[in-house]
Amino acid sequence: MEQNIFDCVIVGSGPSGFTAAIYAARADLKPQLYTGLEPGGQLTTTTEVDNFPGYPSGITGPEMMMDLQKQAERFDTQVYYEMITKVEFSRERGGIHKLYAGSKEILARTVIISTGATAKYLGLDDEKKYAGGGVSACATCDGFFYKGKDVVVVGAGDTAAEEATYLAKLCRKVTMLVRKDVFRASKAMIHRVHHTPNIEVRLHHELIGIEGENNLVERAIVINNQTNETSSIDVDGIFIAIGHKPNTDVFAGQVTLDENGYIATEKGTAKTNLPGVFAAGDVQDHIYRQAITAAGSGCMAAMDAEKYLAELED
Repeated sequence: MEQNIFDCVIVGSGPSGFTAAIYAARADLKPQLYTGLEPGGQLTTTTEVDNFPGYPSGITGPEMMMDLQKQAERFDTQVYYEMITKVEFSRERGGIHKLYAGSKEILARTVIISTGATAKYLGLDDEKKYAGGGVSACATCDGFFYKGKDVVVVGAGDTAAEEATYLAKLCRKVTMLVRKDVFRASKAMIHRVHHTPNIEVRLHHELIGIEGENNLVERAIVINNQTNETSSIDVDGIFIAIGHKPNTDVFAGQVTLDENGYIATEKGTAKTNLPGVFAAGDVQDHIYRQAITAAGSGCMAAMDAEKYLAELED
């Protein structure tokens, strides 16, 4: 029995994956979308989304992802709640790419990778307990909810410095917890932190616990790792800013990755180093990491895939 070769297979189901599906389906590519283990991606862990255009009253992350999925399915996108566990990409123009969901083999002329990136956490049980109740890994997503309040930022790199200075414009006070006696951030970012009056930096301090009633953050429990002295800080929000890990393990050795593991794309496009393989969203974007930019790059990926297929027929 001859196996189907699909015009477009999308790996991942966040804003980039579903937007790619909407555009690919409207271009009659009949996309097959594989959600992975976390259908809807990072946004499903976000309670309120207030910065995505078109939702004047805001919307929850899970509801928004359901809306995007319904829209993709309206145009005949096939959605599979399965994880792609292995890929064998062709290096030939017009070649057929092989993907595997367990033992199931999928053949595709084009592949759009939109597996996103996962925020790194410290690994404390309290982080899970208070997720959505004051613990966040994205200041630009959630900072607005802490206007005029006190927050903690954990981290010492550029991400932490950027999150702290962003939050300082909204919050009454920002306390930065830096594990060592120095920042890893660039000199420009360190300078900005030190010259922002409502940021307090605590060197040699680590977050070891979180307290609060009804799963809402009220206190950060910290330890001075030089003196072993513990103390608490009254706060409403705790931002973990120790970086992200792109979900690219399955693609390593197939597509070109940058030094941090993100998929490298040709500037101004969604093209990877392989013909017919495209990347969209946070899996190739370590700078913006927003739902709206992910959605925009999903549109780009689908249009690039459509153009690639059209050129094969010429």
